[in-house]
Amino acid sequence: MPETLTVKDTTVPGAPEVAPEKADKARSLWTDAWYDLRRNPLFVISAVLIVLLLAMAVAPGLFTGTDPRKADLANRYLQKPHFGNVFQADWLGYDVQGRSVWARMVYGTRNSLSVGICVTLLVTFFGSLVGTLAGYFGGWVDAILSRLTDIFFGVPFLLGAMVILTSFAERKLYVVILSLAFLGWTQIARVSRGAVISVKEADYVTAARALGASTSRILLRHILPNAAAPVIVVATIALGGYIAAEATLSYLGLGIAEPTVSWGMDVSAAKDQLRTAPHTLLMPSILVSITVLAFLMFGDAVRNALDPKMR
Repeated sequence: MPETLTVKDTTVPGAPEVAPEKADKARSLWTDAWYDLRRNPLFVISAVLIVLLLAMAVAPGLFTGTDPRKADLANRYLQKPHFGNVFQADWLGYDVQGRSVWARMVYGTRNSLSVGICVTLLVTFFGSLVGTLAGYFGGWVDAILSRLTDIFFGVPFLLGAMVILTSFAERKLYVVILSLAFLGWTQIARVSRGAVISVKEADYVTAARALGASTSRILLRHILPNAAAPVIVVATIALGGYIAAEATLSYLGLGIAEPTVSWGMDVSAAKDQLRTAPHTLLMPSILVSITVLAFLMFGDAVRNALDPKMR
């Protein structure tokens, strides 16, 4: 009969028991994306710039105490910037009407960001609604909504916005926002439709449908959260484009009108002083470029973090 091998208990009497190591908890897509974003210099730089721009928009008084609409023709000859003290109201000089260039840049941030953020929210909501309904229900609903999207997509964005704005005698901020949002939702709708089509065939959606979950519950609890990533990426990148579109329309005299402060209007007013006072054109132009670039960099970083293939 073979001998039975016994193993001695090597546990030291009185020693504390050592619990087995717990397996690392699986991270979700959003947790994993945030983990990558914090280590991405592109995201950090763009986030710092965006926070600074938001601070200028929310509290412009922290950056300048000068009224951006105050015009003093006696200052029109003091146009050259001096970088000795950036806390002075006139450190970037004055424009042809004697208004502080720096003050107008600071106060113009609020209107430009307001247009970009509000248009992005509107087109994201409406585009996601159209794309979700078309992708989930399919059939004749998809056919009608897709053809509607194609019709709007065929209208040139800036040209269509110019035609709409010329029909308004008074172009206030909300008029520009609604005009851009009216034509800008098509790309979000297409992205949302494709994401919903790929998600609605997942096993968890099929299981929820088999358990008798309502359509609204399936859409809100299962499909929309899992189809939101590409929509957020496109919306973030598009935000910078809407800011550039507002500046372009204001430059052409079809956007925000006086007395509202706008970067595009300042660039348009300074185009004739390119030789005598080039800073009046270059400074707001550089700020527009920095703002658009910050949101584009932010969107690229978010896209890389949310796309597993990019990682």
